[in-house]
Amino acid sequence: MISEISLRLLPEQAASEQQLKQAIAKERGIDARTLNHVRILKRSIDARHRTIYINLTVRLYINEVPEDDEYERVMYSDVSASKPVVVVGAGPGGLFASLRLIELGFRPILLERGKDVHERKKDLAQIKKTQQVDPESNYCFGEGGAGAYSDGKLYTRSKKRGSVEKILRVFCQHGASTNILADAHPHIGTDRLPAVIEAMRQTIVRCGGEVHFQTKMTAFLMEHDSVVGVEAVHQPSGRQRQFRGPVILATGHSARDVYRYLAANGVEIEPKGIAVGVRLEHPSQLIDQIQYHSRQGRGRYLPAAEYSFVTQVDGRGVYSFCMCPGGFVIPAATGAEQIVVNGMSPSSRGTQWSNSGMVVEVRPEDLDDTMLPTQQEVSGTPPSSFHLPPSTLKMLHFQEQLERQAWLQGNRQQTAPAQRMADFVNGRLSYDLPRSSYAPGLISSPLHFWMPRPIAARLQQGFRDFGRKSHGFLTNEAVLIATETRTSSPVRILRNAETLQHIRLEGLFPCGEGAGYAGGIVSAGIDGERCAEMAAVYLEEKSPETF
Repeated sequence: MISEISLRLLPEQAASEQQLKQAIAKERGIDARTLNHVRILKRSIDARHRTIYINLTVRLYINEVPEDDEYERVMYSDVSASKPVVVVGAGPGGLFASLRLIELGFRPILLERGKDVHERKKDLAQIKKTQQVDPESNYCFGEGGAGAYSDGKLYTRSKKRGSVEKILRVFCQHGASTNILADAHPHIGTDRLPAVIEAMRQTIVRCGGEVHFQTKMTAFLMEHDSVVGVEAVHQPSGRQRQFRGPVILATGHSARDVYRYLAANGVEIEPKGIAVGVRLEHPSQLIDQIQYHSRQGRGRYLPAAEYSFVTQVDGRGVYSFCMCPGGFVIPAATGAEQIVVNGMSPSSRGTQWSNSGMVVEVRPEDLDDTMLPTQQEVSGTPPSSFHLPPSTLKMLHFQEQLERQAWLQGNRQQTAPAQRMADFVNGRLSYDLPRSSYAPGLISSPLHFWMPRPIAARLQQGFRDFGRKSHGFLTNEAVLIATETRTSSPVRILRNAETLQHIRLEGLFPCGEGAGYAGGIVSAGIDGERCAEMAAVYLEEKSPETF
């Protein structure tokens, strides 16, 4: 017999297969020896009270042999002789678009400005050693996109536009643990995700698709107001190439040169609201103690604790973002004169730190003189304001100015300006800083003084609110590291809601985070699949001579 039940167990019971079977046998009134297999379908932690419980939904195989596969696999066929579709960007949007195109019988030509995931790793290591960022190979650019080295979290609320389960199954098919199919907050881990991404690329190539690294799109190929391909440059050699086909543009939230190209060439885009702030890093043991209501912290059977906070301050949201338990803070700049920070965790989530973005909502209409950061270097006088001309790129300009100010505060290196949490809330300089996971190093800086006043004031009030809700959270054991600015794209590339094509240019399918239609690995993957489906419909309607 095969059946499903829900259970509420103590962590030590859920961690042991024998105790799990005993609990099931007691619940169902059966002999535990008849349980041939227990498959966990859903798993979540209830830490609202002092006694922690694990909620499970399980499938029981009572005197039955389980099926071979835990999930339905996707079939990928040879498309080497099929119609081409150009996919720009090998992040989650581009990778899932490419795989979906193969499912539908089309040949993806995937262009990535950065390096493959292994070569890219070498350039990331150089940031700590040289304090320099390679503008084409960094934590945002390269195979896997920003998601490859920013934790691999797969939790999303975006469930109306496509199948979250399908995205997770494709990850499992390419090497991810099947735990992600059951966990309420699935997570692959920065240490394991690169191998999964590489396996996805190998599927694309094995099926007849193309993958071109260090190949940067420079322009669209246009015919009769339609996009029929792209021009690109192979950056090591400088060789120019053309690739023909409808274009899925999945360049990610940090491809600022693409936004400038679109704006300069009259492609309809609009400024989009973003959120900016800091990375907040606590000792992971402290977060475990707070969230699990125990001086012993997580103990033997619980994972590193997560948290989520949100409040409203003066009409704008202040909230935690991309929480990384047992993780690291990383330098995520994509060019010179920038300090950008992000977070990631290994699969074990076993470091001594836990961090989260702590950000304030900023809307395009908010950008007045009080919101713009100073252009001055560190001084003893209040920061001056400056004006930016109104434009579709004004949120991008705002990001850039804030990142440059952090770079100035960080001594013009990747050393990040930082301040103890309680000192920031109380407007005091931190005369020393706690140990941090941020490898390039920290420098004490009065963030409360030089950050835009509406951002700093809302963060200060938000931290007070969070400290009241969670005793011990507001502490000088925690450190704020500036700046967290790449929470999402500062631009939305306008597209038709039905066809997903650009509102004016046929053959162009803006996709994923960079186009302003996704936020995170899974939602970008879903959007990539949708764009692939619409590109397939478009290709079927075009004459064979078009491409």
